[in-house]
Amino acid sequence: MISITSKSPYAVLALAELGRIGGEAPVPIGELARRRDVPVQFLEQLFAVLRRAGILTSQRGVKGGYRFARPPATITVLEVVELLDGHLGAGSDGVFLQAASAARAVFQQTTIADVIETEARAAGTAMYHI
Repeated sequence: MISITSKSPYAVLALAELGRIGGEAPVPIGELARRRDVPVQFLEQLFAVLRRAGILTSQRGVKGGYRFARPPATITVLEVVELLDGHLGAGSDGVFLQAASAARAVFQQTTIADVIETEARAAGTAMYHI
């Protein structure tokens, strides 16, 4: 079936925020949760899955937090959705399989970098790539 829980949208938004404010230094999860209005404990659970999958790295301590393990341009929304919510369209047939296939195609061609850029454009902020 086509089943996307609140985990995937929250994770994608938090990853976009990490990409927007992050850099080389790790970003505290509390900061990401506050900026995206997500409960910290919920985001911690999501980021633990993403860390184990190699999307994020974490650093403990006073200057700890999360940063990308891979460039956001190499992380697809589909990868995040399937890590957190399982295979999109599993067990579907007929029109539901077609809908799942269409959703998979959109999510596969959209990266976290695309989400960051789309949000920046919507906010009226120019993105410069060097």
